[in-house]
Amino acid sequence: MTPSQLLGSWSFTRTIADHRSRSEYRAGGTATFGAEPDGRIRWFEEGRLVWQARSSAFTRTLFLVPPAGDNADWSVTFEDGRFFHPWSADEVVHLCGRDTYRGDVDSLTSPDPGAAADCQAAWTLTWRVTGPAKDYTMRTHYQPCVGSRV
Repeated sequence: MTPSQLLGSWSFTRTIADHRSRSEYRAGGTATFGAEPDGRIRWFEEGRLVWQARSSAFTRTLFLVPPAGDNADWSVTFEDGRFFHPWSADEVVHLCGRDTYRGDVDSLTSPDPGAAADCQAAWTLTWRVTGPAKDYTMRTHYQPCVGSRV
């Protein structure tokens, strides 16, 4: 799956299983992938995180950066331009202090059996985070609907 295949709006559902506290968090919202004039793709998420009897709105911005110079692969950066990880079909690893993030993208698949009739292929991003400060699994399922893709 190439970043250009992501252009458009996707709905997402996210589960976060905190293995230390045995808590589960859920989130849902919209992820928009938009082409920037400099060739990057802006990955903007907005949604609502729910846990126990509480909820909170959130946003997040990342960028998918095209290959440049000797680099033949796309990369993912934080909003401020710091490198996050390569965009890869294989597992990626990001060190954050003493915690380790291991990410895996399941490529475009057919729609979920329960998806609306107008929904197309989907993809899933899973992060397994371990270390002295964190121990959780976060799984995000992205699903577009007809008319939302560029």
